[in-house]
Amino acid sequence: MSGIAERLRAVRSGLPDRVTLVAVSKTQPAESIREAYAAGQRHFGENYAQEWRAKADALADLPDLVWHFIGGLQTNKVKYLAGRVGWVHTVDRLELARELSRRFAARGAAVRVFLEVNVAGEPAKSGCAPGEAAALADQLRALPALELRGLMCIPPAEGDPRPHFAALRELNRALGLPDLSMGMSGDYPVAVEEGATVVRVGTAIFGARPPRG
Repeated sequence: MSGIAERLRAVRSGLPDRVTLVAVSKTQPAESIREAYAAGQRHFGENYAQEWRAKADALADLPDLVWHFIGGLQTNKVKYLAGRVGWVHTVDRLELARELSRRFAARGAAVRVFLEVNVAGEPAKSGCAPGEAAALADQLRALPALELRGLMCIPPAEGDPRPHFAALRELNRALGLPDLSMGMSGDYPVAVEEGATVVRVGTAIFGARPPRG
């Protein structure tokens, strides 16, 4: 046994009911997703469009499986996601939001999105600046087939993530948004304490990530 069900149970046991657990399955085989599904997990997160497509096709027989796209997204890859992905966590610019709106509307579908914020202003990270979030949120709210649910962040790898989570929570509250996507395997308990409603957990559920093929 791989232990996925046991690790999933351990992660779930520490989460309040208000928090949605997204099992980050990037680079994991479809069989591991099936094992987590059999243990009751329904929300899964993927980072790469081509890899996600192959898994989505292989797992098309599983009812009520919800896909979250949580990686950087190029506008030319949006067409693959339209009508098949329920959530996109990494909307960081109006151009991407417009393409999501256009493609999902053409499929008669809608997508829930998070606006990604670069909370610490790290030059190598994507995400809008905190000061730009309010204006961008207003533009996203006006787009058809797109529902802005909240903000998302990835705090700096070093140091205490709590101040960054707290800052995002306050910005989310100021914008009147219901959801907050923050927290990964190494810091999700802190994120939950700071108000996360969605956590993205991979290695704590699936174990060490295999190399990407």
